[in-house]
Amino acid sequence: MAVSPLAPSPLTDRLLGSWLRCKRRAWLDRHGDPSERIWSAHRSLQLDGQRRSFSSLSPERPRHGLAACEAGAAAVVGVRLFGVGPAGLAVEAHPALLVRGAGQSRWGAFAYQPVLARQGYRLSREPRLSLTLWGRLLGEAQQAPVSHGLVLAGVGAGQQRESLALGSSLQHQLDESLQRLAGDLERSSPPPLVNDRKKCVLCSWRSLCDREAAAEGHLSEVSGIGGKRRELLQQLGLQRLGDLAAADPQQLADALAVHGEQLREVASELITQAQVQQGGQPLRRDRRPALPELAQAPGVLIYDIESDPDARDDFLHGFLRLGRDGAGGWLDPNEAPYHPLLALQEQGEARLWQRLSQLLAKWPDWPVLHYGETESLALLRLAQRQGASELELEALRRRLIDLHQRIRRCWWLPVSSYGLKAVASWRGFRWSQKGVDGARALLWWRQWRLGFGGAHGRGSRHSLRRIFAYNRDDCLATWAAARWLLDEDQGPDLAP
Repeated sequence: MAVSPLAPSPLTDRLLGSWLRCKRRAWLDRHGDPSERIWSAHRSLQLDGQRRSFSSLSPERPRHGLAACEAGAAAVVGVRLFGVGPAGLAVEAHPALLVRGAGQSRWGAFAYQPVLARQGYRLSREPRLSLTLWGRLLGEAQQAPVSHGLVLAGVGAGQQRESLALGSSLQHQLDESLQRLAGDLERSSPPPLVNDRKKCVLCSWRSLCDREAAAEGHLSEVSGIGGKRRELLQQLGLQRLGDLAAADPQQLADALAVHGEQLREVASELITQAQVQQGGQPLRRDRRPALPELAQAPGVLIYDIESDPDARDDFLHGFLRLGRDGAGGWLDPNEAPYHPLLALQEQGEARLWQRLSQLLAKWPDWPVLHYGETESLALLRLAQRQGASELELEALRRRLIDLHQRIRRCWWLPVSSYGLKAVASWRGFRWSQKGVDGARALLWWRQWRLGFGGAHGRGSRHSLRRIFAYNRDDCLATWAAARWLLDEDQGPDLAP
């Protein structure tokens, strides 16, 4: 039985997807203040990946709406489907794509099947139930059952296609989820914050939830505590950051020992981290200098990569070249030359390695400073693939300095994350482009690569300039953290 589109507040596939990821997110999607939402590039990246997968499925441009279904179009987008779910719940769905296949429907000697573009390496519960909902409502609309949905992964000749049976088990899970979703949406206040908030970085409500987590001293705010550790600590009566900061290290170690020796060993560190965050002051954990390599170095190359993880493509290698002044200090980093090296696939990896080698060879005595292991792993693997000798690889390893590793070795910081954004922001660094992150830079890259106009069919160079500005800012942020370490290394309390 169809439900009028004017029916109040139906449960939608978007709400269902949000609820399967985070119950609080679904509640906020329905009841939250829209002004609290922040734009995230991840949704646009998903839609871009979906568009490319669909283009690989069929070169024919999809037609739009139910009228296209009635006309028997090979592929259809923009269809809105309505129906009645369990307990009379009004439901609505917007299938990403419908493709025509064999069968008999009210429109003729054919029937449609819903198509979904998979994100990641496996099909999680969220897309399975979304596809099930699309199939159920599509079956009602075309008056022909939909037994399977089509799942795509990747693009081009390597695209994977999987037929997903929309059987009784998924139908039961869908009904149960819709009923529970409806119940959660009827709450007068949002569900509590999730235990493990590491993935909240992808959510448009993250700023709102971050403020609440900080205000209540949520244990997930303590660096090093994920969902499982938080549950263990709460079972021991440690409900908030303040409780952990006041805990006895030996007692906590003994209590956690039953869950594994590793937890016993980290008990003291978790307490210290909580105390540092509560007090708001850094605490030295190793008396040795953090960056001794920079003490006499004539300069430093600050290195940062921008990547497309789905394509396994490190598309930009950026270097900030920071030298010394005449008095032995460091030059103004804001005036330092920036060297962006684009890794264009059509030029080949050998050409990229040649350019990187030439740049590194110009300043052979300069350490290469980066934040996290991404840059060192990528550079060393590239060198190996291009036939670098063991001596060359060892020389490169000696130059590479992982600033993230040095910070974790030498300091406890009053931050909830030791990522570059959190650490540099704590030091007062501000990115020149507001709200930009790696996902936004990746979106700009895809727009430039796939855009029209410009030389060789490239998109607007404005997107490229914004990517370079973001990458350069990441280099400057790395230096902001490194400069603080260098200043602290001059302190009187260091080991000789």
